[in-house]
Amino acid sequence: MEIPEASSALESVREEVGSAVVADDEFLETVLLGIVARGHVLMEDVPGTGKTLTARSVATALGLSFSRVQFTPDLLPSDVTGTNVYNERDRTFEFADGPIFANVVLADEINRAPPKTQSALLEAMEEGQVTVDGETHQLPQPFFVMATQNPVEMEGTFELPEAQVDRFAVKTAIGYPDEDGEVELLQRRRGRDALSPTVESVLAPGDVEAVRQTPEAVRVEDDLLDYMAAIARATRDDRRVEVGVSPRGTQRLFETARARAVIEGREFVTPDDVKWVAEPTLAHRLVLTPDARVDDVQKASIVREILDEIPVPTV
Repeated sequence: MEIPEASSALESVREEVGSAVVADDEFLETVLLGIVARGHVLMEDVPGTGKTLTARSVATALGLSFSRVQFTPDLLPSDVTGTNVYNERDRTFEFADGPIFANVVLADEINRAPPKTQSALLEAMEEGQVTVDGETHQLPQPFFVMATQNPVEMEGTFELPEAQVDRFAVKTAIGYPDEDGEVELLQRRRGRDALSPTVESVLAPGDVEAVRQTPEAVRVEDDLLDYMAAIARATRDDRRVEVGVSPRGTQRLFETARARAVIEGREFVTPDDVKWVAEPTLAHRLVLTPDARVDDVQKASIVREILDEIPVPTV
């Protein structure tokens, strides 16, 4: 698929999802950014802001199969991946697929499950497969996880391990709508009988795979590669950061910058693309020092300060 065609298709998806979800364009574009970059999306916000609706609407608009896993403290890894079930007729064990076997998997309130269950997603998110009792099973393609979580201050939650947070290409928050948005939400509800809005499919599964391959054709100049590496390395030198952006994070910055160019319909990456994707791609990967956490330092503000300090290349 050519870049202009991919950009047009993504705009159609954004408009269709926007017909159901009352959110600003930046939030919807960030969600698409993670998908186009062949990554996973983490949405953190208080309950009732539309995170689940967003995931379901995105899956429908993309024409993909959808599965929802409600994470709870008693959820077991096998409840996510599936398990081998004994067939009494054949006297053999057969693998029963878990809910992770779908194109789009919504890990709802992922931080309510204990770390052992959260880790059941690690292999799936990185390798596109799950291993049960020594046997590997491939997941359907395309495959990506859209996870939601409540803020860690809320009761009954487990903070995600750094290794799992690093698997998410982007992290975003939908936030509360402004006054006009909240009135629009009520107007939409008044105009329909169903409790939840619905969307239509605008792409086919084959189109989704083609769109996700499009960023490979985007050109990135050497100066921009140096710029991205400098941003990532600066996070490791910041005195408020205990663990900075990993090399995987640097690569995700590169991939999301190319995805941003595709969304904008361009065949090349600009410094503005890098700046736009830096916060949702890098901020959640930082591990702050105890002093910084006590001082309530925001990870996103660290990324913004680094962007202000590093010279922007002329491309």
